[in-house]
Amino acid sequence: MAIIALRAWYLEDYEPIGEIVKRPHDLRLSRNSLLKSGLRADFLDDRVEVETSGWFRRYLAGETVEFYIEGSGGYAISNIDLISQEIYFTKQETTAALEPVIFFSYQREYPPASEMIREVLEEAIAQINEKSRHPLTLQLAARPTEAPLRLSSHQFRQIRKSLLVIFDGTPVSSLEGDKTPQLLLSPAVCAELGYALNYRRSGQVLLLQQERLEGQMPFDLMNLQQLSFKAAHELKKTLPPLLQTLLKPFHLVV
Repeated sequence: MAIIALRAWYLEDYEPIGEIVKRPHDLRLSRNSLLKSGLRADFLDDRVEVETSGWFRRYLAGETVEFYIEGSGGYAISNIDLISQEIYFTKQETTAALEPVIFFSYQREYPPASEMIREVLEEAIAQINEKSRHPLTLQLAARPTEAPLRLSSHQFRQIRKSLLVIFDGTPVSSLEGDKTPQLLLSPAVCAELGYALNYRRSGQVLLLQQERLEGQMPFDLMNLQQLSFKAAHELKKTLPPLLQTLLKPFHLVV
């Protein structure tokens, strides 16, 4: 039976899959078995090349070594047998599946807050792109003008596939409570935020709030990254460095 070689690319820093497959592959594999959570394969490259590679030294140092394997997705090496030339991979979510996009879920009930956030985001992204390996773009959530919100598969994909998802949690109104008024957020923002909390890591979700009404939030989001501000000049000071911190795990800045 002829061996069908699979190409594998070493994932050192964040890189979109579309860019990864344009560069030469780092490893050739012959798949032995494919499980739901793993993959066993023989490597077809020369043993000396594998032993002297940078990714193998990282593996020996105990670091997590990730590969994108064509047709299979992202995997981390769990064990290597140099004598038999076998590698065991564990299926793993990889940042390579994410797109160099920042998704902004804005609200239309109190436009000044969202417009302020959008302007600061555009300025911050422009500054980051001056030194970024992969230029970032800002995508705004779809907002129907005269129809109720209906989250589409495209919107779900935007939330899942963006590097960061940012939400305008500025209260648009409030309700009287027994002791403290209850703040009301945009229904559209709440719907998208609920989806993001289920599918994204906490470090990839940011809730921004302009302090404009007295009261308490209707739900507890203590584990979520949040940033409050009162005016534009304050947001311009605090949001750009926070964005750089949230993007730091992707090693975008050269």
